[in-house]
Amino acid sequence: MGKSKGARITITLECECRSKSNSDKRANGIFRYTSSKNRRNTPNRIELRKFCRQCNCHAIFKEIK
Repeated sequence: MGKSKGARITITLECECRSKSNSDKRANGIFRYTSSKNRRNTPNRIELRKFCRQCNCHAIFKEIK
């Protein structure tokens, strides 16, 4: 019998500066992180501070998926 996925899902984090400049959500060349979160504990979208290669500094990455 297989296990169910449960509440943990995979999310995509995108830099705040890149999402403002490009209106297309899935444009090529945008730096993204992938992570996972528990849907029950954090139902809202996550915002994490990570390093962005485009900005060359630490920036806020927001969940897009």
